[in-house]
Amino acid sequence: MNMTHEERMKRFAETDLYVVITEKMCKGRSSEFVLEECLKAGVKLVQFREKEGDDHKKYKKAVQFRKITNEYGALLIIDDRVDLALMVNADGVHLGQGDLPIPETRKLAPNLIIGASTHSLEQALKAQEEGASYVNIGPLFPTQTKETSVPPLGVAALEKIVPYLKIPFTCMGGIKSENIDEVLKRGARHIAVVTAVTEAEDIQKAVRQLREKIITYRNR
Repeated sequence: MNMTHEERMKRFAETDLYVVITEKMCKGRSSEFVLEECLKAGVKLVQFREKEGDDHKKYKKAVQFRKITNEYGALLIIDDRVDLALMVNADGVHLGQGDLPIPETRKLAPNLIIGASTHSLEQALKAQEEGASYVNIGPLFPTQTKETSVPPLGVAALEKIVPYLKIPFTCMGGIKSENIDEVLKRGARHIAVVTAVTEAEDIQKAVRQLREKIITYRNR
């Protein structure tokens, strides 16, 4: 289904847990299996992040992700690759600091959600100014899931960055059930996770526990 940027962002606003899926972090299970387990437990926002393998394999897997997310009415964001996002009719693309520029990506894909990884107030404000749909703030805690030279920002970073944002934000980096409250207390309502869900023995249970916490804070 083709939606406008505004329609997609309306659905984005209603999401809570944002699961980023990379097959090598799925504990030997297929990423499609992990995806469906997440969706069965109510996740409505997922990111396809595959750095390994050739483009043909990535495309085929992204097609499967789009098919499955459509079945569950979930938003699909593709990491880095705006070409792949457009080819599979995904809902958005997520760009890192070294990826394609936001303004040029917006011209190419006016209806896509464009997320931007940011590690400081300066980067967050620049992304906002350039037309990002949302910014991700992180990593908040130590994490092994992404090769980054950026040290953990700590939850205090949210207090420095969030007051200046006019667009939605997500948080990421080492967030688990035991520390998610610290993030939620500071106003975050869209929490991105990788291994807290993708490596869980019982994926649906892990998802429900995290979503329950987010929804509790949202309803306060």
